Amino acid sequence: MLTDRQKRPRHTFRGCLILTALIDVPAPDEYTVGMQYTLRKVPREVDKALRQKAKEEGKSLNQVAVEALARGANVDPIRPKFRSLDFAIGTWVEDPEFDKAIEEQRQIDPEMWK
Repeated sequence: MLTDRQKRPRHTFRGCLILTALIDVPAPDEYTVGMQYTLRKVPREVDKALRQKAKEEGKSLNQVAVEALARGANVDPIRPKFRSLDFAIGTWVEDPEFDKAIEEQRQIDPEMWK
């Protein structure tokens, strides 16, 4: 059982007494996403197999290990987010109204710059 002092730690800031409470809440998912792990005592056979697979697939050891962990945990493998805009190449359509709106935005008001 916690004492009153443990329940309400006392701190001072510029001579003022500050009472705080201990809060025990789980970390939000955003904090744990991408968490770093350190694994110890990985059997040589597992190490060898992971390194071989990484070499064969042209992936990093980390990527292959994360995929193996995901499979072992029965979750979908983590897929990279693609940020390519290649799909938009060659799709531009001339639009006079758009050009007019852009031209209006590019006008400089000399009074605002005094």
